[in-house]
Amino acid sequence: MLIRRAHIDDADALTALAHAAKSHWGYPPRWIEIWKDDLTFTPDFIRAHPVFVATERDTILGCYALMLDGDKGIVEHFWVHPSAMGKGLGRTLFDHASTQAAAHGATWLEIDTDPQAEGFYLHLGARRIGEYVYQLEGQPRVLPRLAVDL
Repeated sequence: MLIRRAHIDDADALTALAHAAKSHWGYPPRWIEIWKDDLTFTPDFIRAHPVFVATERDTILGCYALMLDGDKGIVEHFWVHPSAMGKGLGRTLFDHASTQAAAHGATWLEIDTDPQAEGFYLHLGARRIGEYVYQLEGQPRVLPRLAVDL
């Protein structure tokens, strides 16, 4: 496996990865459509932010974007293809993100995550520091906000 910076021509593959990973959790197709903009990588986003991809035989199996804000790193777009889940790729990507953030002066990482992925991050040492609540089709949806010290 190789972890490298994303190229702008990876945008479509990264968008497909995000859709596949989100759909894996059994969300209704109409929700995936509602989240379309949030699941889309654009060349401009890749150009403007550090996005890393994990590849095996030139196939993208996972990715993340890292934002930096003072001593805080913010993990965005953390996706693992369903075929690679449970095989250590997520941990490898998270360790890479932690190393990258620390190298740029971050002392902690913040993650707003899907409820389905909270256990993964807690297993890696994250703790819940809050939550983000919004309405989806008239019902509250609660997204855990987590932190990891580096």
